[in-house]
Amino acid sequence: MKTYIGIDNGVTGSIAIITENETFFHKTPVFLQQDYTKKKQNISRLDSVKFCEILSKHKDNAFVLLERPMVNTGRFRQSLSAVRCLEATICCLELLKIPYQYIDSKEWQKSFFPKGYEKGETKRFSVEVASRLFPVFIEEIKKQKDGDALLIAEYAKRRSF
Repeated sequence: MKTYIGIDNGVTGSIAIITENETFFHKTPVFLQQDYTKKKQNISRLDSVKFCEILSKHKDNAFVLLERPMVNTGRFRQSLSAVRCLEATICCLELLKIPYQYIDSKEWQKSFFPKGYEKGETKRFSVEVASRLFPVFIEEIKKQKDGDALLIAEYAKRRSF
C-alpha cells in the first residue's frame, strides 16, 4: 500500500500522512531565529530535523504532493518565508529519497469545495470539509485553522499518484 503525504507548504502549514491503516496530521515544525537585517526582528524557519524525522517514519513507498508556495511581489516577506521553507522541504525530501510533485491549491480545492466559492471562503471550506472527512482531527484542524494538508493527501490518494 502506498503512503500519501500532503504538505501545505510554509511555516504556518501542515503535514498529513495517509497510510493503509492510519492517518497522521502535524503542524509544520518551525523555530524562531533572529533575522540579521538592519531592523531587529525574528523569522520563522522550518525545523528540518523534526520535519525529516516525521517523514522518515513513513518514507517507504511514499509519495508527496506538495502545495506550490505563494509567491507575490506585493507580499514580499511572506513570499520569502514560503520560498525559504520550500527549499528546506525539498532538501529533506531529496535526502529521504521521497518522490514529490507540486500542486496548485486551486486544483485540489476543485475536488472538495462547492462550485462558485469565493477566494475568501477557502479557509472556511477547508475546515468544514477536512473536519467531515477526518473527524478524529477536528480539534487540530480548528487549531491549524485549515485542513489543507489532509485534503491534499486525500486528493493524492483518490488520484492514485
